[in-house]
Amino acid sequence: MKAVTYHRRGGPEVLTLTDLPVPEPGPGEVRVRIVVSAVNPTDWKARSGSGAVARGEAELSVPNQDGAGVVDAIGPDVGEFAVGDRVWVLLAAAHSPLSGTAQEYVVLPADRLVALPDETGFDEGAAFAIPALTAHRALTVAEDGPRRLAPNALSGKTILVSGGAGAVGNSAIQLARWAGATVIATVSTEVKAELARAAGAQHVVRYTEQDVAAEVRKIAPDGVDVIVEVAASANAPLHAAVLRTRGTVAVYGDDGGTGSVTIDFGQHLFLNTRYQFLVLYTVGFDKLRAGAEDLTAAFRDGGLRLGPDHGLPVHRFPLTETARAHEASEKGIAGKILIDVS
Repeated sequence: MKAVTYHRRGGPEVLTLTDLPVPEPGPGEVRVRIVVSAVNPTDWKARSGSGAVARGEAELSVPNQDGAGVVDAIGPDVGEFAVGDRVWVLLAAAHSPLSGTAQEYVVLPADRLVALPDETGFDEGAAFAIPALTAHRALTVAEDGPRRLAPNALSGKTILVSGGAGAVGNSAIQLARWAGATVIATVSTEVKAELARAAGAQHVVRYTEQDVAAEVRKIAPDGVDVIVEVAASANAPLHAAVLRTRGTVAVYGDDGGTGSVTIDFGQHLFLNTRYQFLVLYTVGFDKLRAGAEDLTAAFRDGGLRLGPDHGLPVHRFPLTETARAHEASEKGIAGKILIDVS
């Protein structure tokens, strides 16, 4: 089978198209024929060796966490799936070095598969996994908020989405609107403002030209309930200025930041602010499964949709150009990057 691999960490040039044996599923495992793979920043960060992972030699690996496809074979002791079922996957590459989705077939434990509704395409299944699960977690950690999302679960709540044109920001807007919230999004340009509006944000603030705190307080005089935060250190001064009492900052990124967040103790003390840092790899599989169930409901309701009309343009690459797909993601192209595998 065709697969993209790397055996040393570095730039996109370390990715190589090669042939690997078709893997066989063992007990509790399922083999999936991948139709569409998706690229997230976590994929090229793992490949490049950024963060705590050093550059240099690496175990032979297949990149990409997200993907969707068709069950091709099942191992013993698997009762919940059958050959021919359409599925999307949960954190595929985190299972083992060779279980990423940039290949024609992947074997995963059955609990890492989620049934794809008939109404939902492979593109959506691949595109929304990590971004929408991250957004779901961000929207369900508030002290006074719901632990699950459904229509009206966020009725009466006001959500501020930082970086409303990004993939997680787009998912947060769509899911919050599906759950009945009022959504304010911040963006840098008018092009990104149009994307945030297309996703469903009722209010959009351009932080490059407007006083964000003043504009948010005009919309939400009592403050916002949750901030979905992609730029923790850069936006830290804003948090106390716009949060309501017992408000929550759900932090999943520090874009353009220093890696350290400085906050005003007194302000947040009397606000009873909750800071919730989040990453899917250690959130707990129960949270991932609960989020996947809610995303499935949102898919069925049309609450998560893909394409420029919904604020998330698609950029497609063939499997042979996975390196270019990674490069596009690293350069910050607006929208979702998908790879056609089979």
